[in-house]
Amino acid sequence: QVQLVESGGGLVQAGGSLRLSCAASGVVAEFATMAWYRQDPGNQRESVARIGHDSEYYEDFVKGRFTISRDNARNTVYMQMNNLKPEDTGVYYCNLYSTTVWGQGTQVTVTS
Repeated sequence: QVQLVESGGGLVQAGGSLRLSCAASGVVAEFATMAWYRQDPGNQRESVARIGHDSEYYEDFVKGRFTISRDNARNTVYMQMNNLKPEDTGVYYCNLYSTTVWGQGTQVTVTS
């Protein structure tokens, strides 16, 4: 059974930084494409970034600010979020890409 557990969310002022973690079990993250999505109230869940075996993808609205990475020894995927903006507020979810496997989410709140 695949499980994903996110952590690292919190409350931060605009311009600040957070690092999200997604600890995976039941799947070898090194050989899977892992993704981050986010959702705020009233909006659909949207893609943020994903990391494959040898490539990364970022949505335009986070390029240059967010960095996705992976620690194979810890079977964990990270997302470093810098220069956060109020519009980055939402619940961030880790996903085994193109599957229905999701974590429980971690709240990120950015104040102006």
